[in-house]
Amino acid sequence: MRYRRAMMLLASAGGNRAPVIAQLVQADEDTVRDVIHRFNEIGLACLDPRWAGGRPRRLSPDDENFVVQAATTRPTKLGQPFTCWSLRKLVAYLRRVHGRVIRIGRETLRGLLARRGVTFQRTKTWKESPDPDREAKLDRIEELLDRFSDRVFAFDEFGPLGIRPTAGSGWAELKHPDRVPATYHRTHGGRYFHGCYSIGDDTLWGANHRRKGSANTLAALKSIRAARPDGAPIYVILDNLSAHKGTGLRHWAKKNKVELCFTPTYASWANPIEAHFGPLRQFTIANSNYPNHTVQTRALHAYLRWRNANTRHRDVLAAERKERARIRSEKGIRWGGRPRVRAA
Repeated sequence: MRYRRAMMLLASAGGNRAPVIAQLVQADEDTVRDVIHRFNEIGLACLDPRWAGGRPRRLSPDDENFVVQAATTRPTKLGQPFTCWSLRKLVAYLRRVHGRVIRIGRETLRGLLARRGVTFQRTKTWKESPDPDREAKLDRIEELLDRFSDRVFAFDEFGPLGIRPTAGSGWAELKHPDRVPATYHRTHGGRYFHGCYSIGDDTLWGANHRRKGSANTLAALKSIRAARPDGAPIYVILDNLSAHKGTGLRHWAKKNKVELCFTPTYASWANPIEAHFGPLRQFTIANSNYPNHTVQTRALHAYLRWRNANTRHRDVLAAERKERARIRSEKGIRWGGRPRVRAA
């Protein structure tokens, strides 16, 4: 740009008129005249013009920080009668906030929030465990998973499983989705899948029963014990359901070298088997219309056989990751719940 301006001045000094100079430097005639007039005013300083850079910014960095802070604060805390912001509501609030007037349009606001990494998201929840032994139980589970993963198992119930058409997704012609009928009378009752999971072998198995109970839990624990017939101590992670804590069940576990590792109260997400119920729901319950529990159970066990033969299948791993993220709720938090306080 400086070289072209110098050429314009030299050509003008040689007696050339503006149209000829414009053709020489491939510029507009008005641009040539502006450079010559500017040279007549300030001399060679015109070779380095000071561009204005557009309209001055309306928002200072402090104003932008204030906008982001307001957007990430619940409206009720700012005296507004609603629980979430829309762009219109936030723009209106910023224009009349006490002590500061910020004039900003909706699209500018949207762009500002996007640049600052603030997006419109669904609110998530978690269960706060009141268990006084919460940290000790979680530490014990982590220790077992790290040191004895080949002898750690998990157990839990999945259900209730009803007999009703369940919506899902699948391939179909455009605007002709597959349909399942609605039901008004459900006379089949429910079932519960009593699932057992081997951490070391990455194997999932179980059985359907009409209800939860100590007898069905004991049967599941016996199947787990049979998976390690060498008599070595094994560890079973399970939640605090009363059917898991019977006196007879505890006596059997002690006699057969089975340590029952209970998750903290309201913290079933600490059970590794929970992540595997997501694929079970997605691949056998969603998009189904079973006529009775017998057919449903056969389909469930057919999936388990396929799943155990394809444990590293990408669809299975993706469904497990999705369910695990849903259970844990927030990234960077210890198995769900609130962040742990770190020492400075």
